[in-house]
Amino acid sequence: MTIQSDRCRVFHELHASGCFVIPNPWDVGSARALVSLGFKAVATTSSGFAWSTGRPDHGVPLDGMLAHCRAIAAGVEVPVSADFEGGFAIEPDRVAENVSAAIHTGIAGLSIEDSTGDPAAPLLERALAIERIRAARRAIDGSATQVLLTGRSEGFIAGRPDIDETVKRLVAYADVGADCLYAPGVRSAADVSAIVRAVAPKPVNVLVGGDYFTVAQLADLGVRRISVGGALARAAWTAFLTAAREIAEQGSFTALSRTIPVPELNALFGSIGRHGAC
Repeated sequence: MTIQSDRCRVFHELHASGCFVIPNPWDVGSARALVSLGFKAVATTSSGFAWSTGRPDHGVPLDGMLAHCRAIAAGVEVPVSADFEGGFAIEPDRVAENVSAAIHTGIAGLSIEDSTGDPAAPLLERALAIERIRAARRAIDGSATQVLLTGRSEGFIAGRPDIDETVKRLVAYADVGADCLYAPGVRSAADVSAIVRAVAPKPVNVLVGGDYFTVAQLADLGVRRISVGGALARAAWTAFLTAAREIAEQGSFTALSRTIPVPELNALFGSIGRHGAC
């Protein structure tokens, strides 16, 4: 059994019962730190990674995203799921080609979304979106890796917060082979419950970027997986910019007095380097 196939098996097992948090690092250091805290899997964040390269979300080209996935998957010993945006293509056949390339980075899962980036028509036509998930499924099956496929419907973060349309899309994605279903931006318990019921027994991922849910609350609703998207990266950028602005605008350094000491960080990453990285 290869390392990747073993991680895919573990990742599927995590989705089989209960509820787990899959946090989103933006580089190898943040990934290793999260694993050191006991998280059993991590997922990349397109926004967090893009910001780390000085680009906006969805501003990283395919080659850059593949290199990022490869680095994260090689940098930790737990399953890594890739935020693979829209598959870096519109046409289903090209999505399949790109998914095949992503699989070769060593990831254990990936997601495909259905947004367009066009405010006038923010979601791909439903039939096309379904075919794209079907194509991703075909690519995964052809690889014999059992990489876990997450189907994402983006209406709630793309200006079309329609729960009925979201549910129809997620059910369709499940029917053509998505292993996990995900509608980022859903914040009401009623909407979460509707999605969980509609796609059962397949697992549902819920994005939490603030204090509107707890792990226990989502577990009670039947959610299997919780991610945080770019929220941890935003937390890091918030602290960085707060300290930098204080220096630039006030000429003082009080925010720096509240940082984690160098020896503690060196001890953290030294320990990971000896015992946890691969």
